[in-house]
Amino acid sequence: MARRPLPRILSSGSASITRSREIARTAADSATDVLHPLIMITRGLRLLAGAGRQKWAATPKDRRGPTLFLVAACVLVVALIPYGPLLALVAVMGAAAWKGRERTPVKTGPDEAEAGRLKALYEALVPYFSTADDPSPLFTHGGDWDKVFSEYEFDGDGRVSSLRVTYPAYFTDSEAASRARIEQLLHTKSGRGREYLFSWDEEGNQLLMNVLDALPATLTAQRFVTAPGETVLGFTDEDAVQRTVPVSDGDETRDAPGVVWRTGARSTEPHLLIVGQPGSGTTTLLRSIALQALQHGDILIIEGSGTGEYTCFTGREGVLAVECGLAGALSTLEWAADETERRLIEANRARQSGEAPPEDTQRPLWILLDRPSALGHLATADSGPGPQDLLHVPLRHGRAAGVTVVMTEQFDSLDGVSDTVRSHTRARVVLGRCTPGQIESVLGVGPHTTPPPDVPPGRGYARLGTGEVLRLQVPATPDPHDDATSEAQRQAVLDLLPERRTAVEASVPDPVMADTLTASVSVEGLTLSD
Repeated sequence: MARRPLPRILSSGSASITRSREIARTAADSATDVLHPLIMITRGLRLLAGAGRQKWAATPKDRRGPTLFLVAACVLVVALIPYGPLLALVAVMGAAAWKGRERTPVKTGPDEAEAGRLKALYEALVPYFSTADDPSPLFTHGGDWDKVFSEYEFDGDGRVSSLRVTYPAYFTDSEAASRARIEQLLHTKSGRGREYLFSWDEEGNQLLMNVLDALPATLTAQRFVTAPGETVLGFTDEDAVQRTVPVSDGDETRDAPGVVWRTGARSTEPHLLIVGQPGSGTTTLLRSIALQALQHGDILIIEGSGTGEYTCFTGREGVLAVECGLAGALSTLEWAADETERRLIEANRARQSGEAPPEDTQRPLWILLDRPSALGHLATADSGPGPQDLLHVPLRHGRAAGVTVVMTEQFDSLDGVSDTVRSHTRARVVLGRCTPGQIESVLGVGPHTTPPPDVPPGRGYARLGTGEVLRLQVPATPDPHDDATSEAQRQAVLDLLPERRTAVEASVPDPVMADTLTASVSVEGLTLSD
């Protein structure tokens, strides 16, 4: 049977139909461009009319009469003034054009790429949040991710920046290993190179993951507004602490959330241990603490590395000694131990007699040690006591005597830290790029955030006693004698240093007064030893 030929309009007119459609589409687009202002004004008038109807419907009936009278009066006034109707028409058209303008559509859900990322996260969590005997599992292969991801946000690169996950109640969220596996998985799948904060709500069976912004590293050494006995270790997140400190950041002054460490007789963390990697900023933090301690007390500095990082403190008011050698360090620490005992004895005598303690026992004394393990190796070779062996008395009785010990050490020498130092330094700081295991070995617990990939000097974590682990950024306090220090930072440190002590010309004492002074010292020493 022969096929019937197609109609002429379908066989020979396809090109004409296609050309006609293109012409019609072009004409419609041109008309839309030409009539766009009219369309916009019409849309605005419709919206204004709708808003007027809603306003009229919401007006109580007893107030509609006065409202109509007020509108009529306004129309009469506009009609009587010169050019009133024209100005009213222009105002109405302007309001309609503004009301009817095209707005960017509000995004109500993830796009295709974002939905794909959420789907991948959901599938990756299935083996951890599901069991074979669960009758109605929340996580199943091929399931709906929107049932467990109640909140989510994406950054400009399309990566997840915030995510709230609802997990089943039988998940072992009370075990640190189980939580660590989930955190590592979300960290890997959401994108490396960022710092994440994980907040577990065990009661509500929810996990909130947020991407944290980097802490600002622009703050330099300055005079912080603190009370006596308070030291600013650095700055942290705004929602991590309840106290802010006014700081100068460049040309502006703002309030920054500070990590404030309290020392003194009522402090529960009277001593501090700082651990970090080489070049992580431990010396910078110790230098910052020294500048703050000189406001109300005296300091002793023991530098084990011998690089001369604290030469700017030599000869300053309040600086009792800056020692780099083993002999000087041991002599200084022996004096500090004796001074601690003397303060305790004097304070005890004053309390027994019902008097106030002497003023020389109330002035804070700070013992700052930078890497004493280097000197400890030399002391071991000489078969003598090391610097840490002479810290027993200041560490155990320093809080009552007004003596504070701050010690820095590196991870490669952390095994050399004595048990006495570990047990009495309840305030801890970790600086530099470290693994979660290294951070936990110093702070006692691991951080709730993933370690950042890029760590500027002075960046780390702090924990005061049994408190939470806080992110920390130490204010820049470089050595002013270093050639690599910028002029602004050098001047900032020099302005905080106290004046140099003036040399006093020595005079030969009177023999009678010298014998009297020697006898009094001997009697006092006998009394103290007894």
